[in-house]
Amino acid sequence: MHCPFCGQGETKVTDSRLSADGAQVRRRRECLSCGERFTTFESAELLMPRVIKSDGSREPFDERKLKGGMIKALEKRSVSSEAIEQAAGRVCHKLRVLGEREVPARSIGELVMEELRQLDEVAYVRFASVYRSFQDVEAFRDEIEHLRHHRRRRDEKSAAEHDQLPLLPGESAPARTKP
Repeated sequence: MHCPFCGQGETKVTDSRLSADGAQVRRRRECLSCGERFTTFESAELLMPRVIKSDGSREPFDERKLKGGMIKALEKRSVSSEAIEQAAGRVCHKLRVLGEREVPARSIGELVMEELRQLDEVAYVRFASVYRSFQDVEAFRDEIEHLRHHRRRRDEKSAAEHDQLPLLPGESAPARTKP
């Protein structure tokens, strides 16, 4: 690390600790030439894949565009900005985990729709209508029916997870409560 004061290349680390969120290492350094002290931050450089657009062109992934699309779909809905940040972060994480150098825009859109489905169903339908280029009311109706079907499956799965075996042999199972 070069000293920002004198440009010398020899510095020593006097203190290292994790930053508040644990994603960076904060290091205090001292220049061995001029004695000045300064702070550096170190974090992992994780490259996002390039996006393959529907017309075949390629562009760098832009997290601002991702968040912008989600925010537009969630406009005038009661979803916190923190929840939006977390959802966008999950999409980015899933893209990194793929380990691909290039990802079709369609795949990114599907990940966004899944996150929006969890956050707000109205925002999900809004996003889907633009993303899938709905041409008529039937397309909306089909998507809403798909959403209802998905919700019923989720509710059934949740109810099944709440089923319990009896505590003692010969005892009947506890009554199932609606979640």
